[in-house]
Amino acid sequence: MTLLKQLLNNKKALVGLAILIIIILVAIFAPVLTEYSPVKRVGRPHQPPSWEHWLGTTRLGHDVFSRMVHGARISLAVGFGAGLMITIIGTVLGIIAGYKGGVVDEIINFFTNMVLVVPNLPLLLVLAAFIGQASPLVIAVILALTSWAWGVRVTRSETLSIRQRDFVKSAEMLGEPSWRIMAFEIFPNLISIVGINFIGSVIFAVITEATLEFLGLGDPNTVSWGIMLYNAQNASALSVGAWWDLLTPCFALALLGLSLALINFAIDEIANPRLRTGGMLNRWTRMVRLGEGKL
Repeated sequence: MTLLKQLLNNKKALVGLAILIIIILVAIFAPVLTEYSPVKRVGRPHQPPSWEHWLGTTRLGHDVFSRMVHGARISLAVGFGAGLMITIIGTVLGIIAGYKGGVVDEIINFFTNMVLVVPNLPLLLVLAAFIGQASPLVIAVILALTSWAWGVRVTRSETLSIRQRDFVKSAEMLGEPSWRIMAFEIFPNLISIVGINFIGSVIFAVITEATLEFLGLGDPNTVSWGIMLYNAQNASALSVGAWWDLLTPCFALALLGLSLALINFAIDEIANPRLRTGGMLNRWTRMVRLGEGKL
C-alpha cells in the first residue's frame, strides 16, 4: 500500500498510468469503438484518413483504426504475459540462489551465466526462424525462456543483502521453514525491484515481439501492431504515400513504451531516493531566489 500511495503521488507515474489505462480500455472495448472487422476489406486500397475511416485503409482495404485497436489486444497480451513469466522466473530463481547459497547458488548461477553469454536478439531470431511463423503465444514463451537471466542477477544481489538483516535471522532462529522466510520475509522487501523488473520486461517483450513480426517471423493471420508494421512494409506504404499505414502502429508502440517507461522511472525514483534529489534541489533553488527577492 505504501508503494501504491507513493506512485499515486508521483507525476510521472500518474501520467504513465493514465496512458496505460487508456490503451488497455481501448483494447478491451475494441469491438465497441469500431464497426469494421480488422480482417475484412471495408474500403479502397490505401484510402487516406477520412470521416469514414479515421486512420485510412491498408493496401488490402482493411480499416487501419480497427486493426490498431484490435491489435492492441495481442501486443498487450504478449507484452504482459511474457513480462509476467520473465519476472516470476527471475524472482523465484534469484531469491532461491541468494538465500540458499552453496551448491544451489552455483547451479543457478551457471545457467544464468550461460543464458547471459548468448546474445538475446540473435537467439530469438534463430528460434523464431526455426519454428517458422510463430504465434503470439509461442513468441511470449520464447521471450520468457530466453530473457530471465538479468532478473535473476538483480534479485539475487538484493537477496544477499536482505538475508543478513535482523528480521531474517530472527525468523531462522524461531525455526521458520525456508520457503516461508523467502516468501514472507524476503520477497516483500523486493517489491520495488520486482516492479522495475516487470515493467522493463514488458517493454522488452512488446518491442521484441513487434521486431520479430516486422521481420516476418510472426503469424501473418493475427492482428497485432508488429504484423501491421510487417504488412505496411511489404506494401511499400511510405513509397506510395500511405504514411498512415506505417505511422499508426509506430505511434501506438511509442505511446505504450512511453507509458511503461514513465511508470518504470517512477518506481526507480521511489526505490532509490537519491534520484529525487534533482527535484528537491530545484525547489530549494526557487526558495532561495524568492528569499533574495524579498530582501
